Formats: sequence, C-alpha cells, structure tokens
Amino acid sequence: MERRKFITLGAAGIAAGSIPGIAVAGLQNKEKRYQKGKSPWPVCLDTATIRPASLKEKVRIAAKAGYDAIEPWDGELQKFEADGGNLKDLGKEIKDNGLFVPSVIGLWNALPPTKELWDKSLTDTRNRMRMAADIGAQHIQTIPNTIGVNYNQKWAADRYRDIIEMGINDYKLNPALVFVKYFPVKTMGQAVGIALDANHPKAMVIPDVYHMYISEGGFEGIKLLRGDMIAIFQFNDAPAAPPLDQLNDSHRVYPGDGILPLPQIFKDLKGTGYKGCISLEMYNPEYWKEDLMMVAEAGLRKTLEVLQKAGV
Repeated sequence: MERRKFITLGAAGIAAGSIPGIAVAGLQNKEKRYQKGKSPWPVCLDTATIRPASLKEKVRIAAKAGYDAIEPWDGELQKFEADGGNLKDLGKEIKDNGLFVPSVIGLWNALPPTKELWDKSLTDTRNRMRMAADIGAQHIQTIPNTIGVNYNQKWAADRYRDIIEMGINDYKLNPALVFVKYFPVKTMGQAVGIALDANHPKAMVIPDVYHMYISEGGFEGIKLLRGDMIAIFQFNDAPAAPPLDQLNDSHRVYPGDGILPLPQIFKDLKGTGYKGCISLEMYNPEYWKEDLMMVAEAGLRKTLEVLQKAGV
C-alpha cells in the first residue's frame, strides 16, 4: 500500500473511533452515573432518617430500598459495640449488601477552645475515628459544637488541621468540617474559612442545605466551591411553615415537599465538579412513626424526582 493511502486510511480510522485505544479512552471519559443512570452521584441514607430502627435493620432497609450508601452516627456504632457487635463484621455486612459508608457523624466536642480541653478530647476523638474506620468509612464529620461563641479562627483551623492529619495517618479517614445553625460555626462561609485557614490539601466541608437555609447563609456560595472540597452533601427540604426563625431539625421534610430550590442547588453542585455522595438526612419524628421501609423508599423516589427536575 502506498504511504499516502496508509496515512489517509489511518486518519479516517481514528476519526471513526475504530482504533481500540481511542474507543477505550472515550469510554473512560464518560461520566459515571448511579441509580440506573438517574443520578450523577451515589445516593446515601443518613440513618437519622429512620432513627427508630436498629443499626443492622437500617443497613437492611437502605439496601432493600435501593440506596448506594449509608451514613451512620457514632452513638449507634458505640451502642452496637456495647451490645457485643463487631464493627469490622458490620462493615463487611454493609459491603455485602451493596452499600458503602461515605461518612460517619461524627466527632463531637473535637474542636474545644483551649489546649487543656483539646488534650482531654483526643481520647473520644480517636475512639470515634477508630469506630468509623472499622466499618470502612471514607470521612468523619468534625463537629464544632464546643468551639466557643467568640472562637479563635486560627486556633480552630490549626486544630482542624491536626484532626485531618490524625484521621489520614492513623485511621485512613479524611475528616471534614460541618456547620450547624445552633453551633458557633453556623454558616458554610464560616466553615469554609476555617477549612481554608487549616492550610491542608485535604481540608473539606460538609454542606447541609437545611442549615444553609435556616442559618440564612444562602445557597449562592455553592457555585464558588470546588467539588473536591466537599466530602459529602447532605440534603432534605424545608416547609413553608413555621416561620424561618422557628424551624428546627424536626421540621425537615422529603425532597420536593418543601420550599427549598433543590433543583437549582443540584445544578450548582454539579457545576462544582463534585463526585461524592448526596445524603438524605431528615430528623422528622412524624416519619419515625411510619413504616420505616416506606419512608426510605419514599425518600429515594422523591430524591430522584428532584434530580430529574434539575436535569443533572
């Protein structure tokens, strides 16, 4: 074959994607999707959503309802162990049920305001990290509930950096920082400020749309984040009543049943390049009175409906 014809045919083959290497590269660049293609993110069930169930029952419900992941709380892990359970075996059971653990809630009292209190907190902090690591968690939430009203941001950032190092080096966990209206670190902006000042490449935050709303921090800041700064994204909806200043965690409702601009929020989250889990987190005692399997199934169904509206 003439050299000129060979080059021409080769170029045509590449253009048509006929070279196996080119075809594979194209597939590798294709976005991974979940929930039979309906979600760009794995959908996680925060166990508080079905709080009355036992931990093993929560795993069963999350798997049967069709979630990709489960997000437990430290208190139930502690109780599971106290009742004779083995957390490493539980981690295997979670995996065998087709689930994974993106995050555990959490490191309470982990950012106290003084060195004396910090030193005292480390025993509990390490035990909570150990429990999270035993079930194979990727992240653990660092909760600034005792940081102090007029907290020193540099102190908080330095201690958060210490927690990151401890988590990564000793437990293969990446601790992330949360914000809660009822605590001194109330808004996403405040949490991001501490995370940035920690000056660590693995510093991360965990946004929660409910606290973004009731803290009046707003949602526009999502667009300013890079997706890899977000460890897990917690969501739910908020009702129109009672008034904003009277809302508490018990008022969280199913996605789409409230007034939050969830479709736009998910569009903005997609724009950050975020690749982690979205976690359904509701503490509504009215839901706890219902069939918990039906609550979990409804939560997933309504989540996928909102994602469809978002067009993500």
